[in-house]
Amino acid sequence: MTPPHPFSPSQHGRIRLSAVAALIVLIGGVALAWWIVSQPPRIERQPPPEPTPPLVDVVSVSASARSPDLQAFGRVEAEQETMLASRVAGQLERFAEGVLPGQVVEQDAPVAYIDQADLQLTLEDAEAQLANAQAQLALEQAEQQRARSEYESFGRELSAERRALVLREPQQRQAQAQVTQAQVARDQAALNVERATLSAPWRAIVQERLVGAGSLLSLGTEVLHLVGVEQFWVRASLPGEWLYWLTEGSHVTLTSSGWPGGEQRGGTLVSMLPALEENGLQAQLLIAVSDPLALNTDGPALRLGDVLRASFESSAKPNLIALPAAALRPGEQVWWVDDDNRLQRSQVTLAYRGQNEALVSGGLADGRRVVTAGLAQPREGQRVRIRQGDNTLANDAGGDAQ
Repeated sequence: MTPPHPFSPSQHGRIRLSAVAALIVLIGGVALAWWIVSQPPRIERQPPPEPTPPLVDVVSVSASARSPDLQAFGRVEAEQETMLASRVAGQLERFAEGVLPGQVVEQDAPVAYIDQADLQLTLEDAEAQLANAQAQLALEQAEQQRARSEYESFGRELSAERRALVLREPQQRQAQAQVTQAQVARDQAALNVERATLSAPWRAIVQERLVGAGSLLSLGTEVLHLVGVEQFWVRASLPGEWLYWLTEGSHVTLTSSGWPGGEQRGGTLVSMLPALEENGLQAQLLIAVSDPLALNTDGPALRLGDVLRASFESSAKPNLIALPAAALRPGEQVWWVDDDNRLQRSQVTLAYRGQNEALVSGGLADGRRVVTAGLAQPREGQRVRIRQGDNTLANDAGGDAQ
């Protein structure tokens, strides 16, 4: 049997070198693992990205002579209205033909008739009393003439008092007074006969019959409710500070939601009333509308009690800047965008502030780009982007527009 050969020295060297290398690798791996476990994770901090500038709507402004669009609501009322009453007592015989509610009667046209039988008898009696008084005056004049002849033939001069008695001057004055009284009674009776026919005081529409035919009327009994048709008034209310823009005699355009589309009527501002409205303490104005029932003109008819929208013709004032009401911030401030597309703030002076529009008289220069929408919490110097009319963005100075 052949004995095994022992390892050569070179083989023993290679084995030791491999063992050392393995030990080094093992120690390095353990050291690396310990270092990784012992070291905390490190996150590199970076500055936060700048927020995207807000997108805003702007309007470029310029000063010129401007007037506000003043509008108010008003109620239609009659300019002439009366309760036509009887001026004599008697029985209402009948109404004139066509005197019905809603119908127009002409000025001085008969509208109702009162029975005249008793009034005619009173007139005849007054005429008889007048004839009797005139006869008594004639007899007294004859007696006075006879007394004058006797006095002249007597040939004596009497005192003024005695001469007046002798010449029957008191009796003549009494007879003349009785004639005058009889004439007054006759004229009154004749006037009552005329008043038995009731006439329209002006061109009017019959609003209502207040009594019926056959009713017994006393002096002052109301018979008809008449409303003049030549002109109506519209009583409108608006804030007192707006009166600065109005002038009496200016034109007013009236519209109503109950009229066909596009229909309107014209009126004239005739008066600014001195008293304020009880509810709201607003100023009151009277607008006159001619031919309100459109009897002689084309257009919608006004109805008493209707509520109309009034658009006033206001006078223009110079050097005013018009802004949408949405551009105004609390405290009468506006935000505008400078040449670097950064926000700036200005305090303005208002000449007028309405629901949709404001007129600025100071605190804002021509050419400013005033922000009208898009700001939530603005601050001065904040960069913004400007929306264009076609929903594109303007190129700002800092290149932030997308």
